[in-house]
Amino acid sequence: MKIGEKIRRLRTTKEMTQEELANRCELTKGFISQLERDLTSPSIATLIDIMECLGTNLKDFFNEVEEEKIVFKKDDFFIQENQELMNTVTWIVPSSQKNEMEPILLELKPGGSSQVDSPHEGEEFGYVLAGNVYVHVGKKKFKVKKGECFYYKTNSTHYILNDGKVDAKILWISTPPYF
Repeated sequence: MKIGEKIRRLRTTKEMTQEELANRCELTKGFISQLERDLTSPSIATLIDIMECLGTNLKDFFNEVEEEKIVFKKDDFFIQENQELMNTVTWIVPSSQKNEMEPILLELKPGGSSQVDSPHEGEEFGYVLAGNVYVHVGKKKFKVKKGECFYYKTNSTHYILNDGKVDAKILWISTPPYF
């Protein structure tokens, strides 16, 4: 963290000049200028005074809040192919296993399937973007066509199978993250 840069941002947000901040803190404008360019470091007592003048405190000042990423592009995706199951899983939101839901794109070759999942806590939703698939939940089997969706609780064994002759593509969302 660059302390000086952060102090400058706070000061300009408060529409305060370096001279005004220096006067309020009983410091020199030159010291504030050097501080904001990270050419000098303040004592803890001086930093506390500056924080008070800027309307914050040490805890909030040093609390690094990571900016939430909203948009994800192809460069962010993580792709895993499974030759045996004839599928490709694309994690379209990296590190989503840390979130409350996990969206993936599942592509199934003809005869391909997802991994058979044992019962676990949660729910799953899918929207078929291309092809047709069969969703197997427990002992039941449901055909889902392009443009249709499925939704089920994951309290029984489940998987998806492409029993057709063309590739299938599904937007699949699991909560909590499971893939």
